[in-house]
Amino acid sequence: MPAAFAPASAPVPAAVPVPDDPFASLNAEQRAAVEHDVGAAAPRPLLVVAGAGSGKTNTLAHRVARLILAGADPQRLLLLTFSRRAANEMTQRAGNVLHRVLQPIVGGGGQGITTLPWAGTFHSIGARLLREFAGRIGLDESFTIHDRGDSEDLMGMVRHEIGLTGTQKRFPLKGTCLSIYSRVVNSRDPLGVVLQSTFPWCCEWEDELKRLFGAYVDAKQEQNVLDYDDLLLFWAEMASDPELGPEIGALFDHVLVDEYQDTNRLQAAIITGMKPDGQGVMVVGDDAQSIYSFRGATVRNILDFPGQFSQPAELITLERNYRSTQPILAASNALIAAALERHAKTLWTDKAATGLPQLVLIPDEAEQARWVCRRILEQREAGIKLTQQAVLFRAASHSAALELELMRRNIPFVKFGGLKFLEASHIKDVLAVLRFAQNPNGRMAGFRVLQLIPGIGPATATRLLDAVAEAPEALAAVEAFEVPARSRGDWDAFVTLYRHLRTPGLRWPADIELVKNWYLPHLERLHDDAQARAADVEQLAQLAGGHGSRETFLAEITLDPPEATSDRAGPPLLDEDYLILSTIHSSKGQEWTSVHVLNVVDGCIPSDMSTGSAEDIEEERRLLYVAMTRAKEHLHLVVPNRFFIKQQAQMGDRHVYAARTRFVTPAMLKHFEECVWLNAETAQSKKPMPESVRMLVRDRARNAWK
Repeated sequence: MPAAFAPASAPVPAAVPVPDDPFASLNAEQRAAVEHDVGAAAPRPLLVVAGAGSGKTNTLAHRVARLILAGADPQRLLLLTFSRRAANEMTQRAGNVLHRVLQPIVGGGGQGITTLPWAGTFHSIGARLLREFAGRIGLDESFTIHDRGDSEDLMGMVRHEIGLTGTQKRFPLKGTCLSIYSRVVNSRDPLGVVLQSTFPWCCEWEDELKRLFGAYVDAKQEQNVLDYDDLLLFWAEMASDPELGPEIGALFDHVLVDEYQDTNRLQAAIITGMKPDGQGVMVVGDDAQSIYSFRGATVRNILDFPGQFSQPAELITLERNYRSTQPILAASNALIAAALERHAKTLWTDKAATGLPQLVLIPDEAEQARWVCRRILEQREAGIKLTQQAVLFRAASHSAALELELMRRNIPFVKFGGLKFLEASHIKDVLAVLRFAQNPNGRMAGFRVLQLIPGIGPATATRLLDAVAEAPEALAAVEAFEVPARSRGDWDAFVTLYRHLRTPGLRWPADIELVKNWYLPHLERLHDDAQARAADVEQLAQLAGGHGSRETFLAEITLDPPEATSDRAGPPLLDEDYLILSTIHSSKGQEWTSVHVLNVVDGCIPSDMSTGSAEDIEEERRLLYVAMTRAKEHLHLVVPNRFFIKQQAQMGDRHVYAARTRFVTPAMLKHFEECVWLNAETAQSKKPMPESVRMLVRDRARNAWK
């Protein structure tokens, strides 16, 4: 057994006496989940269906604490999440429970007992296991991990090398090719099925794509790099191996998975491969919030979980909601009750109500923007900060008119979805230098780094990378390489840097300081906004200090990057308060006092791009459910009656009429306060919508779609 998996030298003693009940705050269902088969020799698999706002994270954290109090070794607990933040939050909450219990017993606050070394994202845990078992599966343990951008670039390079960049016909671009490849890997569906269901315009290229993907896999192997999908694919293959699967599964007494509705088939195969009998497996999630099929997630995993193992799983449902008022929950319950297939639950709360959610009929998008701004400012004056208000929408483009109106009224806002940290060119430059030093066979990193040096272009960079690939030692090839005379000074500086980075015994994070000092002059030369970008480089250097080695840092910064760059996104620095704009997908896991949902009409929700199958439509229903359950006290579904469509074929620019989303049926209207907004002059004229108005809107919409 690898040393990294050795049991703790001083595990927590079994059956620790508890001075006070640390679980008294849990409700009956939460407590049942926390106490499930504690102390049993063979704990059964457990599915916790946790409704929106039902204390899912709190329950999972208390379960971890309960297991440790019962004598479970924290180093044999595997906690899988979808973000490092979630893993840290649960670890901290579990630690708080243990701290309260154990401080009077062990003294000193029970320090050191709450470390969960195997808490993290699927991808980060997968990377760690692959590093440990690399030799057993034919991997070189010094592999580096490509982020999405690097993977696209490698796909593009291979696409060119095998002759698929001709202009006779439109072959998919590198990003599309990578998306197809990723969907095939994560869904475990044949390429032909994926093309027909998700990329129908690419069906004619099936044979060429098979050839491209084979060459892409070969290129990764030659360069000793893995992409995101490989981390799960290799792990799943190990878990399914008759020898390795039981060995890896035996490393963990308990496997706990958060947000199970967001897993793909590959991730589900990992769990069942490691624990085919389900012993010690607990998953938590909500099928009603499964909205990430475009990432390969499938709601089938959580729907089918109870029968996945050799022994049936116990099912516990958390229905008490701690977030929203009962009228909001009643409307949300009615919406999801129409789902074709689900784990049945009815959310309830004892939180005082402040009125029904509103269904607001608006003449058009421009009035929608004006109405939302007016309502937001009214709520701000009533004491609801802008940061406690959110405007949600199905697609990022749906907020364009609102953004203009917000700027006109000087209302600060943040829109979720800025340039991601690792997508910024200056961050990719710095990381590429570190990756090229860590793995000289990584051609994408080397290709990027070498072209930072003035006078070195693609041809020269390719010749050097070929020399490195053929040489027994990369440093010798770099030192011996002849560059153009005009590049000599900058080249010598790079060779000096590379020599330091390849020197054994260099103490991290001295590596990144050396790279930063070398790169900053190039930053000044390459970018006009060098000062702002330099702040990002400094942030990257600070992040590096929190990791134990270059290898660990490169893996974890790739798998769990910061959200956005300092110069491209983030809250307005000079404003005391700011409104939240977000796509519904990005809002999952969040909550606000007041929520406005834009464009609640057919064609937007459900999106006219997502009505090709019953499964698509059901996910669109869940998407609206997620939006509605983000609201704590005030919920507004806004229904613009008319849209202005530009540059339509044959018909030119025109207005079209839209119908209220099919998901809000006539039977559901009793759960809403229906309001009509005509224009700014009738701002105070909010009254129940007459039946004649509803009929007129319906007839217009029906005729417009003919």
